[in-house]
Amino acid sequence: MSGAAAVGASSCIGAAASCSSGGGSSSATAGGGGGGGTGAGTGVAGRLPGRVLEHIFSYLDQLPDLMRCSLVCWHWSNTLADENSEVWRSLCGRALSEEALRSDILVNLPTYRGKLKSYQHALSTHDCSRNVYVKKNGFTLHRNPIAQSTDGARGKIGFSEGRHAWEIWWEGPLGTVAVIGLATKRANMQCQGYVALLGSDDQSWGWNLVDNNLLHNGQVNGNFPQCNNAPKYQIGERIRVILDMDDKTLAFERGFEFLGVAFRGLPKACLFPAVSAVYGNTEVTMVYLGKPLDG
Repeated sequence: MSGAAAVGASSCIGAAASCSSGGGSSSATAGGGGGGGTGAGTGVAGRLPGRVLEHIFSYLDQLPDLMRCSLVCWHWSNTLADENSEVWRSLCGRALSEEALRSDILVNLPTYRGKLKSYQHALSTHDCSRNVYVKKNGFTLHRNPIAQSTDGARGKIGFSEGRHAWEIWWEGPLGTVAVIGLATKRANMQCQGYVALLGSDDQSWGWNLVDNNLLHNGQVNGNFPQCNNAPKYQIGERIRVILDMDDKTLAFERGFEFLGVAFRGLPKACLFPAVSAVYGNTEVTMVYLGKPLDG
């Protein structure tokens, strides 16, 4: 899409939104009144056919722009409610790589809007160790074969409220240490030696998949899952991480089995999904799922 087309679409939407929200005399003339933005949409914006709106919205490149559009009136909100509409398909196709869309990375996200949101929450290319990078698919972290180094990465977006779930899986050897969990912005994402980086201080919480130990503040907080002869992690197995910032807990699932709450009493802070790895050329993928399903 050209820059001129994007500017034109934004201008058109901005003008229609102004009319719909009672921003001038045009609203009163077109709709017979100056209804607010949360009404049924009696102005110009409220009378645009859904297919026309979808075509205009499809020119927008940023999710926040679409979120603001959904607040203009009921009609606009209803048009954007279909998470598999042409609007979301178009934006998803521009933002995500072809590899991500065609592979099974996003298999558990049935809608285009869900896939787009997951990409926005993926592991960060800028908030990670210098010894790792995020592959072109946008979701998989690759660790370079650097000796005597432990390397990690945070997600792009952290959470201070609400309930959130994401999946993580290793696509290569674990090595001696492979940790998944949470970290604040202050937690280190690289250190010398082969250590459990997540959980090595009071700014991170981790589950070491190699020995099933829970780690925080440099100490082992017991084994997880808490059962006899707990099975070890298998390469390619998807682990679901469930963060509840309302109850301040972190829990895990494997397959359809709830493994239990691993950490309680999490601080009232912004916490980021995080991973740390030590094995050269190993790869870790993280996919944000949104709000966890109950039951």
